[in-house]
Amino acid sequence: MLARAVREVEAGAQRGRVSPSTRTKFQVVALLAREERAKVRADADMTEAQRTEQLKRLDGIGTILAQTAARDTSLLALLVEDAVVSDAATSLKQDMLRAAGVEVEVEPAPAPEPSTPSPAAERQVVPQSVVARQLSNPFLTPDFAAAQSQVAQPRRLATWELLGPLLSAFERAAGGASACMDLPEPEFSRVPEGLELMRHQAQLIEAAAEGHRTFLLADEPGLGKTAEALLAAQAANAYPLLVVVPNVVKTNWAREAALWTPNRTATVIHGNGDNIDGFADIVIVNYEVLDRHVGWLGDLGFRGMVLDEAHFIKNKASQRSQHVLQLSERISARTAHPLLMALTGTPLINDIEDFLAIWQFLGWIDGKKPRAALMHALEETGLSPVDPGFYAAARNSVIDLGIVRRRKIDVAADIPARRIADIPVELDDEAGRSIKEAERQLARRLVAQYERALETRASGVTVEGIDHELVRRVAGWEREDSSTKTDENVFSMMRRIGQAKAGLAADYTAQLAHSVGKVVFFAKHIDVMDVAEETFAKRGIKYVSIRGSQGTAARQKAIDAFTNDPEVAIAVCSLTAAGVGLNLQAASNVVLAELSWTDAEQTQAIDRVHRIGQAEPVTAWRIIASQTLDPKIAELIDSKAGLAARALDGSDEEISDSTDLQLEALVALLTDALTEAQA
Repeated sequence: MLARAVREVEAGAQRGRVSPSTRTKFQVVALLAREERAKVRADADMTEAQRTEQLKRLDGIGTILAQTAARDTSLLALLVEDAVVSDAATSLKQDMLRAAGVEVEVEPAPAPEPSTPSPAAERQVVPQSVVARQLSNPFLTPDFAAAQSQVAQPRRLATWELLGPLLSAFERAAGGASACMDLPEPEFSRVPEGLELMRHQAQLIEAAAEGHRTFLLADEPGLGKTAEALLAAQAANAYPLLVVVPNVVKTNWAREAALWTPNRTATVIHGNGDNIDGFADIVIVNYEVLDRHVGWLGDLGFRGMVLDEAHFIKNKASQRSQHVLQLSERISARTAHPLLMALTGTPLINDIEDFLAIWQFLGWIDGKKPRAALMHALEETGLSPVDPGFYAAARNSVIDLGIVRRRKIDVAADIPARRIADIPVELDDEAGRSIKEAERQLARRLVAQYERALETRASGVTVEGIDHELVRRVAGWEREDSSTKTDENVFSMMRRIGQAKAGLAADYTAQLAHSVGKVVFFAKHIDVMDVAEETFAKRGIKYVSIRGSQGTAARQKAIDAFTNDPEVAIAVCSLTAAGVGLNLQAASNVVLAELSWTDAEQTQAIDRVHRIGQAEPVTAWRIIASQTLDPKIAELIDSKAGLAARALDGSDEEISDSTDLQLEALVALLTDALTEAQA
């Protein structure tokens, strides 16, 4: 069995970039081979000839693993003693042992936790109006449809590790097909009088009316996902409805609910929720206070749940992700076929595995394997991951569960074009000289680490020219040590560059405001925003500020002033606090004073302006500090833009490595320094 599995790993590596499922199988084969070797050596009943024969066969497996790792050196990290073994690897290992006839020990259940309440439990509250609702109807109507909706658990693929192949299916893009389920022709009569829907919006609402209940609504930002979700809930009669959103858009969701579903009451939870309407049809809560309310929210009897900016839960280890998944589970346990909607224009931030938490929220997987409906669809294909046709069929199986992805260019041709233009600036003052010197010091430190690693290398391997694998390892060490070092690192470098550009970016924004009208100014750090606001105040330019520290009412007041007051020329926005959910289409020009670490964050910011209702072409002006790390970071951001395009839009564009930009920036810095030294 190990020999067959290792040949599958070898074949997978020979096809090109190693997929997640191949990486998992590589690690499991290595673990089992290591354990088998120890057993063979310790088996006193074996003859020496038998032991030699078994070890020889295991050596053959080890040789193939080594050759595969040489082809993709990132696999070496899976061979170290303390390598993390994922849930998928653990499950595959157990499945392979069972298939080989080895009895697998069941891990004992963990000991019960002490009865002392956790800090999160101590923070939980139950608003009085919710208590009143519960007392008025203490018994939820039982839903017997759940008993009729069970799908027989398939068996053919039961022993396969499938999450890796499913992710790989989206990486391969299946021949250029976009990731959108078939949607019915719409009826436009579901809209309040005086409002209009676009066809792509009405199609999704019609699907909900016809009985579809899970959606990953991944339309590009600015295509009206909020209205779609509210009207889909109305079409599905999914009330009461829970809506989980970023803090910055709570008020906007309440406004949209009043606009699109005026016959339904909506309430917004602030803080402990003392003033909420416990009898409301729509309950809106932000991620930041979810921990206080997760208890009663799980017991209220919601028939639907909408997750706005669903990429916020991509890290399943975070508390907010765990609370969201817990609520989804409890709603699904109480209600047969609840409406579950994950809304995000950027479902993939850094890696294809960003899909997993969203799929789990929607009930398509349980975190380790597909759930019954998806397993049934995969069984129906008649294929397994060893069959070439499996990946296209598996991708379609997931899409049919409810992935909806439309691009602006396809469904909203009347939205004007957008472009990103880089504005290079020279940092020729003392701050600029200090930054360039700090970059040189960082490069020298990296070169010194690289040279020490070469001198102490025990393998005896020599590489002509630059050892690029060692370069990546040194960059990885530097990035991991950044949090403990007092020396300059890539994070502090980018912040200093942002501070040095602040005045120049503000000057350019002021010029734009004078020549073209309203402008949105985005920055990552508060001190950069402060410099910009001081510049605008000195020039007599009226502006508003949108920051994370603002209350909801103050933030909405600023947005309204920017939208409606012709004298307010500039909105100074935090990239984190204002980069999602807001509608700032009163402007058609955006200034990005600081670079983000992801293409998704940059795209989200630009799409606050580039959305339905925009009448002018949109231009995003990136302020780039010449002769610093800035141009390289901009290049890396642009190179990572292909992930969502390939996975969701069927693009043939190559996906760059999913390793984050900090590592890639350090790799580029060290490579350039070594190239210069060898020239």
